[in-house]
Amino acid sequence: MVAVSSYRAVCPFALLALAVLAGGCTPDEQHLRAPSAQRERGRLLLAQYQCGSCHTIPDVQAARGRTGPTLAAFGRRSYIAGHVPNGPEHLARWIVAPAALVPGTTMPAMGVSPEDARDIAAFLLALE
Repeated sequence: MVAVSSYRAVCPFALLALAVLAGGCTPDEQHLRAPSAQRERGRLLLAQYQCGSCHTIPDVQAARGRTGPTLAAFGRRSYIAGHVPNGPEHLARWIVAPAALVPGTTMPAMGVSPEDARDIAAFLLALE
């Protein structure tokens, strides 16, 4: 009987913990709702801003750089640069001003506008 009552007490807690952990691992769903035209614009902007000179980026022409990390499966990453939680808002801010979020980062500010950064973020977050 002790085991059953302990199970009843632990089970809801375990389910809650599992839900919280799953929520932390699930990619932000906002990028899934981003229109395909926005994602396509983001893909083109990655080429325009020459992000591929440092990064390898799937489906972006001439994006075979090796200085920065590959951006393949970026939508599955939990963190940006190992420090900032990954999601549309943080990623767009990172693209505009990386050193503002991670002082001392080697990623340069490339003059990306906030609007362009949102489109780039939509494309990158859709990479799974």
